[in-house]
Amino acid sequence: MDGFGNYPDDKPFDPFSVMLFKALQVVAFLFFIALLVINPEAKQGKIDSKAEFIITLGWPDSHPDDIDLYTEDPLGNIVWYHEREAGFMVLDRDDRGGLNNSITVAGRKISSPIRQETVSIRRIVAGEYTVNVNYYLATTTAPVPVSVKIEKVNPTVEVIFYDTIMLDHMGQEKTAARFRISENGDVLDVNHRDKSLIQLTRSVRRNTGGAK
Repeated sequence: MDGFGNYPDDKPFDPFSVMLFKALQVVAFLFFIALLVINPEAKQGKIDSKAEFIITLGWPDSHPDDIDLYTEDPLGNIVWYHEREAGFMVLDRDDRGGLNNSITVAGRKISSPIRQETVSIRRIVAGEYTVNVNYYLATTTAPVPVSVKIEKVNPTVEVIFYDTIMLDHMGQEKTAARFRISENGDVLDVNHRDKSLIQLTRSVRRNTGGAK
């Protein structure tokens, strides 16, 4: 031991090593704190979304045909491919089948097989919503199965409707669902009563020529 009895003679005190060890401890502690901030404890079923409801239309991967989603809110606003924002509803994507599902990267064309359209409802408006599908363009002759899903996403994800509908000819329109919600966003009723939304948008189609 040295004269003070603190360290053995063969291991002299090294202030630099002690400082380095303490610095490493501080860095490790700060890294742990950062992880807690970046990745807080997950809450089951919680999502961070500005939407109240999300409506999703899908049809078979890589299918060349064009299926459209129409949605009407309780105030008579309708979102469709010529009116992609109406009221508090937004048509996030107009999927045109095989026509707009590819991008060019470094001179190479890359295609996406996914066929999907999505409408988000950004704020609660009490009353009845109508969700329709339309077989806009057919290049095939076989019936096309289309799925429609309606999700309530705030404060937790809840599927309030899901169904598969068969479309068998171009121009066909079907009501997938009509659902009524209260002022606080509770779903009060879901039904399948037919209602044409294309009839309500014909004036817009005439003014714009009806083409996408």
